[in-house]
Amino acid sequence: MSETAHAQRWKALAFIAIAQLMVVLDGTIVNIALPTAQADLGISDANKQWVITAYALVFGGLLLFGGRIADMWGRRRTFITGLIGFAAASAIGGAAANEAVLFGARALQGAFGALLAPAALSLLAVMFTEPQERAKAFGIFGAIAGGGGAVGLILGGALTEYLNWRWTFFVNIPFAAVAVFGALRVIREPAGSRNNSSLDIPGAVLATAGLVSLVYGFTVAESDGWGAGKTIGLFVAAVVLLASFVVVESRVKAPLLPLRVVTDRNRGGVYLSLGLAIIAMFGLFLFLGYYLQVVQGFSALKTGFAFLPMIAGMITGSTQIGARLMNRVRPRLLMTPGFLLAALGMLILTQLEVGSSYAGLILPAEILLGLGMGTAFMPAMSLATHGVQPRDAGVASAMVNTSQQVGGAIGTAMLNTVAASATTAWIAGHAAEARTLGKQGFINAAAVHGYSTAIWWAAGILAVSAIIAFTFITAGHGGSVVAASSEDGAEGTADDIVVPVVAH
Repeated sequence: MSETAHAQRWKALAFIAIAQLMVVLDGTIVNIALPTAQADLGISDANKQWVITAYALVFGGLLLFGGRIADMWGRRRTFITGLIGFAAASAIGGAAANEAVLFGARALQGAFGALLAPAALSLLAVMFTEPQERAKAFGIFGAIAGGGGAVGLILGGALTEYLNWRWTFFVNIPFAAVAVFGALRVIREPAGSRNNSSLDIPGAVLATAGLVSLVYGFTVAESDGWGAGKTIGLFVAAVVLLASFVVVESRVKAPLLPLRVVTDRNRGGVYLSLGLAIIAMFGLFLFLGYYLQVVQGFSALKTGFAFLPMIAGMITGSTQIGARLMNRVRPRLLMTPGFLLAALGMLILTQLEVGSSYAGLILPAEILLGLGMGTAFMPAMSLATHGVQPRDAGVASAMVNTSQQVGGAIGTAMLNTVAASATTAWIAGHAAEARTLGKQGFINAAAVHGYSTAIWWAAGILAVSAIIAFTFITAGHGGSVVAASSEDGAEGTADDIVVPVVAH
């Protein structure tokens, strides 16, 4: 392989990483700006959730469709289209004069994000096939995927505090412009890696409707309760639609999601363990952010900076531990200890009290969480697409993003409900302490009890992720013995169906 080809591939990674960072941080950057945007546009408390929900519903619902479009239309072309569309939607959101325009812009961001995210990951999957290079590339990508949300908190806080909320949208435009410029210059796809089959329209409709019902069900559960008729109806609809999707995919000639992608033991284990871990991490961002701002009185910007040690831990775990060891030890021997280390960090945070020290409690917990998740994310991101047929790389990448997006929606709704229930129960059982603690002290004590209860659940979920990773994932070091089905159903190793090297 020529030095030029080698250098071009690493330049391409830099621009793909910029695009991925834009998508990931957009999940949290708007959260910080939401209170200001709500006041500026006169959005009601009942409707403010749609700034978040409109994005999550469309993004989560269209990911599989976007992944297959990338496989069929070309990953580079889909990547560039997604970037341009995401930038345009961001410009509309930043210039929004009323809530309807803002909600529509967020939905558009979700639609183009669903094109962009799987195209970015699948480009890495088909461009980096040599084990050592793949380890380094996915180490960088994993660190960005894991730490981008916290970067969004910092950037969102800074932009809201020193400019205004509209810049949390406008900031995406230079990100996208740089990534498009780089994509046009240095990104090249391997020849013959596209899927030229027809698009599975019934599968696309069922998958999109099923995922939207599932994500929306958890959103409604957060506001209306788990026993509400609307909540139950959405969950039943999601089960029926997704079950129908599986039946259709097993019978059509050119499925949207070939079942071989998810029935592979290693990839299935990655999707499941990663989705559960994201449930725990999204819950942590939610509760720790509230704790620092509401209980400790941190500003939005200071709260963002308070998450920096976790970002540093994720980058270190991903690039210095995961990437260095991936080609020497089995993935499950990185993922399992990684999830357990993160669970230990969560356990430390269950000891939160109203006056807990940042340096004495939160800082060590964040470092453990970051190191653990970075170490686990790196082999997970690589293994999720390793051994898959080149023509399925986009949809396999979409499954990674789908598990993350659905996991995030579930984590936010489920753990918030757990925290709210625990807070209510604490208030009922400690009413006598209201006079002693004072009104604000009593409210803070009740809230912190709710946070710590939810964090106990998050620690347990990470432990389950560790068990799944250890039980399901059997690939050898570097993923070298991943079993993958060939087109005729025969089994082969990942080396038998390795994706072609990119030609420059």
